[in-house]
Amino acid sequence: MSTTTSHPASASHDARELRQGQSIRSVYVYEAPVRIWHWLNALSITVLCVTGYFIGQPLLTMPGEASAHYLMGYIMAVGMFARAYWALVGNHHAKKLFWVPMFQKTYWREVFNMLRWYLFLIPKPNQYVGHNPLARLAMFGFYLMFSNFMLLTGFALYGEGAQMGSWQERLFGWVIPLFGQSQDVHTWHRLGMWGIVTFVLLHIYAAIREDIMGRQSIVSTMISGHRTFKE
Repeated sequence: MSTTTSHPASASHDARELRQGQSIRSVYVYEAPVRIWHWLNALSITVLCVTGYFIGQPLLTMPGEASAHYLMGYIMAVGMFARAYWALVGNHHAKKLFWVPMFQKTYWREVFNMLRWYLFLIPKPNQYVGHNPLARLAMFGFYLMFSNFMLLTGFALYGEGAQMGSWQERLFGWVIPLFGQSQDVHTWHRLGMWGIVTFVLLHIYAAIREDIMGRQSIVSTMISGHRTFKE
């Protein structure tokens, strides 16, 4: 008759894995409407940037006027209104896109602390259930402002193509004279596109980097809604 004995190293390894598993915590952060908006918005921005780039530097010809190919612009606009509505009725994490505590010293201290983390100046950051303070500032100051600017100028250019008297021209026609002329709006709209592209690249980098080097989930959180923390 034979007996099986556990190797001390194997037992130690199993115990360590058990402790690591017990140290993982999960918190439900992003509700389904926020997650759906996030991925629809990502699709809209991608399509709008690609088609917008080819409007300025065409490699192919699309039939009809550019105003006939603005589906993603509508989706982005409706999504922004839906996201603003959910900020009113959703949990407190859903509200953070639309404001930042500008006058709180502790907030700015954490912003600079996260900046040091992204610059590899500190070994590890603090843990946050929602967006960290620097990400929250970037979402508000860059994404939200750029997106609203792009929607405003985009519908103004759409109204120009839809001609006088269209609802787009009646609602957004004042934007073009505000900037001077149509070409000025085109130029600023295109610069805004590159601003959003820059933000998206930094956003993707920070999310993947945090998943690899940080102590909390980022990418999977926007899929499942749950943020997991590792001690």
